[in-house]
Amino acid sequence: MFRRLFGAAFAAGIVAGLAISAIQEFTTTPIILHAEEYENAGTEAAIPEATLPETAVFRVAGTGAFHGFTIYKAHSGEEHGDEAWGPEDGLERSLFTAGTNITMGIAFALMLTAAFAVHGGAITGRIGLLWGIGGFAVFTLGPNLGLPPEVPGSMAAELGARQLWWIGCAAATGIGLCLMVFGRKLPLTVLGVLILAAPHIVGAPQPAEIGGGVPPEIAGHFAAASIVVAAVFWVMLGWLSGTFYQRFSGANA
Repeated sequence: MFRRLFGAAFAAGIVAGLAISAIQEFTTTPIILHAEEYENAGTEAAIPEATLPETAVFRVAGTGAFHGFTIYKAHSGEEHGDEAWGPEDGLERSLFTAGTNITMGIAFALMLTAAFAVHGGAITGRIGLLWGIGGFAVFTLGPNLGLPPEVPGSMAAELGARQLWWIGCAAATGIGLCLMVFGRKLPLTVLGVLILAAPHIVGAPQPAEIGGGVPPEIAGHFAAASIVVAAVFWVMLGWLSGTFYQRFSGANA
């Protein structure tokens, strides 16, 4: 059982992480780099470098579960503009992105293989693909309905409030879908619909003002591309997890 769960998850996560990293190089990464040009230009024009507060080097580009990482230039007033360390653009940045994607892929694949084991029954690549679509709905589609992916430089609500809403929405979406799919009675299905809709009825935290230095066309393009890339990732991860789970099950038989 241990080999089946972890072996399948590690194999699927590594393959899916590498594949999606290659896809991002031609889809979301160029948009992020383009948006950073606007952000950096706006920051340099609006705020003297010596007065910039110290900020984190890494930030998730987007609010969904899978959007990859983008690198921000970190400044410190005490260092008078000296930049904190961060991966350089090009190969170094791509390697860090791939490492992050592989780590996330393994973590999500572990969730899928654990779900396979709990649910029971025969698992194939096609069955795994269906579970992957469920993962996409839980971790990307549901939360992104209230908090769409954001490019660098976009205005956003307070981070803690967004994270709390995102976690609640993902949990509600997962519970709601489980009740709707596996519930044997109509009341459970209705309850699932209500739980799934609850975070969106409450509403996601929104910024006091809408705007930013990045043109809306770039922001919209990034949001659409991020969701499509996330869908590709989850489909790949689900199919790979199911396929490797089946093969490891056969090896243990």
